[in-house]
Amino acid sequence: MNEKRVKSADRVLDLLEYLSAVDRPVALHEVVRDLGFPKSSAHGLIGTLVDRGYVVRDDADRFQVVDAFREGFGWVGGFEARLKALGRPVLEDARARTGETVFLAVPNGQGDAKVICKAVSLHHIRYDVDHTAPSPGYATVMGRVLLAFDEPARVDAYFARTELRPHTGRALTSEAEIRAVLARIRAEGYGSIEEEYASGGCGIAAPVRDRSGRVVAVLDIATVSQRYAELRPLLLETVRDSAARLSRRLGHNPASEEG
Repeated sequence: MNEKRVKSADRVLDLLEYLSAVDRPVALHEVVRDLGFPKSSAHGLIGTLVDRGYVVRDDADRFQVVDAFREGFGWVGGFEARLKALGRPVLEDARARTGETVFLAVPNGQGDAKVICKAVSLHHIRYDVDHTAPSPGYATVMGRVLLAFDEPARVDAYFARTELRPHTGRALTSEAEIRAVLARIRAEGYGSIEEEYASGGCGIAAPVRDRSGRVVAVLDIATVSQRYAELRPLLLETVRDSAARLSRRLGHNPASEEG
């Protein structure tokens, strides 16, 4: 079996996934910005999809996938499968930019975070976590970002049933302290953690939003403590950019919220 990836095929699928997620016509420059394609390549791919009837062009020279394709395509595995497909190139780009491990997680329905996709650092000494174990909402940066943007009643219920036990000597175990962290995450739009969940591990995470503006996932870049201080500005810039890019691929338009 030939496992070699074909870049042009990847780009066609990326483009179809992107247009399927966006519920409005988009201009060529938006495709170039959000997917990172060269302008000439994006123009050629869209032209091909228009010619083949998968995409339509309006009078303002904007593009939108045809309704029949949007309604009939679907995703085996549901939203998580779609999120992983859209998120994988974003995670890999963030890893290439920082050299560190990048995680994508979703709420598990119990107030904790479930990792569904990751791009592991190529450093010999690196941070990694098991895919199968949930990341506690109160103790990890991924969990805290998801809790920070969850419904207040659900957060209250989470704290009412959860034992806040320390994972390291630097861990917060007071509900008031953790709620203060959640408020700061909401205000600043990202969260960070230093050796509170795992000794020697640090990370920065930002929320991922769908087209309605709802937080549906979290993107986290994690590293070892020895590299964290020097890398922090780059990690913060990258995690914000990457979460915003994935949000746009899910159809999120920040300008519509401001209006």
